[in-house]
Amino acid sequence: MVTIRESSLVDRILKLKKTRNAVILAHNYQLGEVQDIADFVGDSLELSQNAARTGADVIVFCGVHFMAETASILCPDKVVLLPDAHAGCPMADMITAEGLRQKKQELPGATVVCYINSSAEIKAESDVCCTSANAVKVIESLDGANEILFVPDQYLGDYIGSKTGKKMILWPGFCPTHLRIQPQHIVRLKQEYPQAKVIVHPECHPEVISLADEVLSTGGMCRYVKESEAEDIIVGTEIGIIHRLRKESPRKRFVPVSEQAICPRMKLISLEKILWSLEDMAPEVKVQEETRLKAKAAVDRMLEIGRG
Repeated sequence: MVTIRESSLVDRILKLKKTRNAVILAHNYQLGEVQDIADFVGDSLELSQNAARTGADVIVFCGVHFMAETASILCPDKVVLLPDAHAGCPMADMITAEGLRQKKQELPGATVVCYINSSAEIKAESDVCCTSANAVKVIESLDGANEILFVPDQYLGDYIGSKTGKKMILWPGFCPTHLRIQPQHIVRLKQEYPQAKVIVHPECHPEVISLADEVLSTGGMCRYVKESEAEDIIVGTEIGIIHRLRKESPRKRFVPVSEQAICPRMKLISLEKILWSLEDMAPEVKVQEETRLKAKAAVDRMLEIGRG
């Protein structure tokens, strides 16, 4: 049920959005009230691509900092706003451009593949990007690569290695939220819901992945749920996605593997902050042109290979 507070804020946001010629993007992990007001809900790359196809002058990106940077990389002619400047990604912060450059000197022949969940500076230092949806396809396309340095998520990298047989050199980064999803949680829930299908994100620990029926990106999870005949689905990712899954498939039951799988940075953005951001046209995220062009080259190479 929509509260009086939400109704008033939504009205004010929609009016200001029209005045600013803005588009609102919300990642699948955002608060339900934020997802409900968005023009597009999805994964980070998909959202930026959708925004690029619009005639909007302003992008309000309800996600985390690297996502807003990706929007700036793909939409340099648009103003990109991140409603809370503190909405960062702990995993993306586990690698620096200086640290990556040092590692590249140690491995001069390595092909650097960076997960899209990384800063613009890291993308600019990489040969090609990947998403969790197309990571396997991207790595399989690197036929001539003898060494692949994968940054920053060691668990996604481990999963890719297991699917491709490629030798991966893994940066020791990880998503703290996905590591809260433990194998014993899945074992218990499978006993409670014996007919349920288990879907997990590839950022999870390998022991969790081994218990899953499907390993999917957030976008992949949304597609799977619509197509699956399963009535009960155990979901192993940040619990914000449950809001979207329930809206799109209201007759199905969704059980989070862990109620503790919450990304506090994702939850920083609220309706109030979206309104303030549109009022003040801040905080703005803008990638410097030299960095943007280098980062875009890595993203473009990925898009040439395909989304997956």
